[in-house]
Amino acid sequence: MRFLIHISHGYSVPIGKPLQKEIIKRGHDVKWFSELESAKTYLTIEETLLNTVQEVMDYNPEIVLVATDAVPHFFPGIKVQIFHGFLVNKWSFKKGHFRIRGFFDLYCTQGPSTTGPFNMLKKKHGYFEVVETGWSKVDPLFSETNTLERINAKPTVLISSTFTTKYSLANIPEVFEEIKRLSLIGKWQFLVILHPKMDPVIVEKFKSLENENLKYFDTTDIIPIFKIADIMFSDTTSAIPEFILQRKPVVTFRNNKPMPHLMNIEEVSQIEESLERAFSYPKDVMKEIENYIEFTHPYNDGKSSKRIIDTTLAFLEKDRSYLKKKPLNLFRKYQMRKKLNYFKF
Repeated sequence: MRFLIHISHGYSVPIGKPLQKEIIKRGHDVKWFSELESAKTYLTIEETLLNTVQEVMDYNPEIVLVATDAVPHFFPGIKVQIFHGFLVNKWSFKKGHFRIRGFFDLYCTQGPSTTGPFNMLKKKHGYFEVVETGWSKVDPLFSETNTLERINAKPTVLISSTFTTKYSLANIPEVFEEIKRLSLIGKWQFLVILHPKMDPVIVEKFKSLENENLKYFDTTDIIPIFKIADIMFSDTTSAIPEFILQRKPVVTFRNNKPMPHLMNIEEVSQIEESLERAFSYPKDVMKEIENYIEFTHPYNDGKSSKRIIDTTLAFLEKDRSYLKKKPLNLFRKYQMRKKLNYFKF
């Protein structure tokens, strides 16, 4: 079989890599496509990149695995949504995770929190299937090996922030100064990762903080960093659910929709005390974390990629005549062709 992994941004590369490994393991062929040049720099010699739409058409994939919001409708093959992040309630229902754009044949959902709503949408629209598989990106989270070692024996805090300005703790000067102060005290080790879309000025500010107690990581391969951190300090970033699957506490700063599994605070003066409490792994918080994991991503076997490939191959082979036709979607289809400057029919 010919698989195509379709991405838009560099942070989707770690979503596709476990899938590529599974595809190759089975003896199938796999190639990559991104409409954005910036994402291509995150690919390595292990990935075969198709640089143009015509190359994709000539490759003629049978299955397109999509780690972005939309996919060219004219690409050959079934279109499978595998998602580029977890549900974090940053946007409304209609504009966020559950926006139906009319391009996909199959949604491989991450857990009950997404499977339930997508099943309701399936009943409403009738032209796609929904199967719960778990998410490929977190497969390495459950492997015993890691490519990074702890910097030292100090309790370790991972700082992560979204690029969305109104939710980003990295954009708040007082938070920055408090992180700087805590890093200079030397009680804890700090690791910092910021979203690839973060304002470069903010990135440079945090890079300037580097000292023996604070290290900045410029990478989209964040799971090895997750593994060496004990707790996370964050805001509303989609990295929070990924981290919390390890059963480690997260302190959030002004989260837009704080939930019981998060230790949310509103004031800068609460940061140090809250991090201290998080290191104790409070029983009430840990119980809520267990409930959240069961609802969000109950798979800790590292085999979500296997389930996704099993599911897509089965879907490809089955009789799909029960599905309705996709909507005409003419405006979105025109937008897609214009974006890729491809008007061959």
